[in-house]
Amino acid sequence: QVRLVESGGGLVQPGGSLRLSCTASGSGFSRYIMSWYRQAPGKARESVATITDGGTTTYKDSVKGRFTMSRDNAKTSVYLQMNNLKPEDTAVYYCHARYLAYNSWGQGTQVTVSS
Repeated sequence: QVRLVESGGGLVQPGGSLRLSCTASGSGFSRYIMSWYRQAPGKARESVATITDGGTTTYKDSVKGRFTMSRDNAKTSVYLQMNNLKPEDTAVYYCHARYLAYNSWGQGTQVTVSS
């Protein structure tokens, strides 16, 4: 079992940057496929970025070229570097871990992009 804690959210102006962090407690972190999801008010939760246990990343089309996901297995952490943020990126961002049939969610961190 793994517990996930996100940090790094906040208020930023359009065009600005934020770096989200997600730290996992528990064993076997390097085996997990890790993802960042987001949920805007009144909308469904959606996948933003995923990194496999081998380090391969995939991104939602609307964030490609602006967001970069990475992982540090030694620190049992994943990160989401978000650049050139837009108002439509405003949402609660959640960290997610998956291994076989097991999955776990963090509590979320708010990102607000507004002038």
